[in-house]
Amino acid sequence: MAVETQSPTGTTRQTPIVDRRVLVADRRVLVPSWWRDAVGLTIWANLLIVTALWVSGGGLQALSTPAGAFTTLGRLTGLIASVLLLIQVLLMARLPVVERVYGQDELARRHRLVGFWSFSLMLVHLVLITIGYALSARLNVFVQFWELVVDYPGMLLATAGTVLVVVVAMSSIRAARRKLRYESWHLIHLYAYLGVGLALPHQLWTGQEFLSNAWATIYWWGLWIAALVAIVGWRLAVPLYRSLRHDLRVAGVRRESADVISVLISGRDLDRLPVAAGQFFHWRFLGRPSWTRAHPYSLSAAPNGRDLRITVKDLGDGSHELAGVTPGSRVLIEGPYGRLHGGVRTSRKVLLMGAGIGITPLRALLEELPQAPGDVTFIYRAGSDDELVLAGEIEQLAASRGARVFFVVGHRRRERNSWLPSSAGTLSDADGLRRLVPDIAEHDVYLCGADAWMDAAAKAARECGVPADRIHSERFSW
Repeated sequence: MAVETQSPTGTTRQTPIVDRRVLVADRRVLVPSWWRDAVGLTIWANLLIVTALWVSGGGLQALSTPAGAFTTLGRLTGLIASVLLLIQVLLMARLPVVERVYGQDELARRHRLVGFWSFSLMLVHLVLITIGYALSARLNVFVQFWELVVDYPGMLLATAGTVLVVVVAMSSIRAARRKLRYESWHLIHLYAYLGVGLALPHQLWTGQEFLSNAWATIYWWGLWIAALVAIVGWRLAVPLYRSLRHDLRVAGVRRESADVISVLISGRDLDRLPVAAGQFFHWRFLGRPSWTRAHPYSLSAAPNGRDLRITVKDLGDGSHELAGVTPGSRVLIEGPYGRLHGGVRTSRKVLLMGAGIGITPLRALLEELPQAPGDVTFIYRAGSDDELVLAGEIEQLAASRGARVFFVVGHRRRERNSWLPSSAGTLSDADGLRRLVPDIAEHDVYLCGADAWMDAAAKAARECGVPADRIHSERFSW
């Protein structure tokens, strides 16, 4: 039996291959289906618990008067805002169960959604509480607000925390994010943790539902302590331990093209690092000006227990500096993260579909995925032959593993968003996929590239009959 690969120049060659046993899913990173339900159930259970605490504290009875209604609804919105704020923090605390269920890109989207509601309810809480207290004391609402801030325990800190959360929320609006560098946005976003911390004393010192009974106090303190432990443990302690335990250092730097480099990282006992092809780490290269800010880069080669490799395009300050990193430099990591791995595979057949530098995790998957001849198809989309990074490696891997490779080269269509190049003419996105992969409906589809390109490719795959839960993607937009 032989495999045929198509090169960037259009030539083909046939290479003998050997059949091998196919495993559908990678057991190292397999995610049980019930995990997602368990995470969702835990979130809703906490929302129900705080609502029950509000009811048990006389929340419903207080609705009988205007002042009581404003005050008690203010307490309810404050409670829900507090829980959502904790959920928002925990979603990005790098908890393994949560991260493996959703993946970093979906977590980021949910983080923004939960943050929007938490922020909105927090403002509603402030307004309702102020009006309720003003009606009770028969004061002007502005005078009442000033007294709340100045006289109530912890309110000055809570006000400062609210201002910080407002700044973070404003920077998270899409229009604002587009005007900020990733490094600047990330630094501003860290103030959210400080804002949460400043709000804590007010809630635990004066909140009726926090102090109404011993169980309520234990519950709320338990939530905050759990959040703190999760952040310190999974954002600080575990990454530092892994970095030092494996003694990660730069082993070499290789230029792949004018604006793309590969960095090889060596280390100790890397076979014990729980990482699979397709995943990524947040990297810090000590000795570089931007080492304080971690940058997400996927592995561009399957982990082999001896070294790790990333391939990076010059797209920002951090990636630009990598060209000058020196061998021997120490490397710190956070991760591994991401769901673009063999553990989410559900079908024997797989389509790996990438554009630009997005092919790096797919190249690693091509190397690692168990497969029989013809099981895996690789589509590499690029603007020109010069942009086909790692094309030689991909051809060699495909030839040895029995995969098919298609290099789809050409400038993008300008008349509409499409995964195809302009040379495809009037061919629809779905028809383009069917021509390359006639039985695509039987495949799992892995996507990585620019957001708009992945949206077009995912839409085409769905039109070809691929269920949404068999389309796996990784997005690094922020």
